[in-house]
Amino acid sequence: MNISDNLVKDLVIHELASSGKAEVLKEMVSALKATGFEFDVEKALGVLNDREKLGTTGIGDGIAIPHGKLECLEEIVVIVGRSRDGVDFESLDMKPCKIFFMVLAPEQGAGAHLKVLAQISRQLKDEAFRQAFIDTNDKQELLNLLGVS
Repeated sequence: MNISDNLVKDLVIHELASSGKAEVLKEMVSALKATGFEFDVEKALGVLNDREKLGTTGIGDGIAIPHGKLECLEEIVVIVGRSRDGVDFESLDMKPCKIFFMVLAPEQGAGAHLKVLAQISRQLKDEAFRQAFIDTNDKQELLNLLGVS
């Protein structure tokens, strides 16, 4: 399984406009809605915010991996965002997050959900990859880095 297996170019946001945690979640969920996918944005945000209440998904090193399960999904969806300036995501290391991978999964199929989270985590352990992600100059460069065509 590669990090690009669950990525599509319309769900890669080269520069997030949002500057706060709640706004980032909304911007990323709204990107999915903008692709024509029919679902309740507020319900999705509720699921993500409920997960954040359990503990931040800002894991450190400038990375946040917000995730949740939605009953309306049939397959896993990954939404990627970058913030050059960083966003206070209440990260474990208290540093701003610049790299965002949102994982939305169907209610059933926890195994696949966990595999995707693990693959993303493995890729993001690579400091050179993280720096290249942050340093991308445009969306195409970010897509190339992620292996999305």
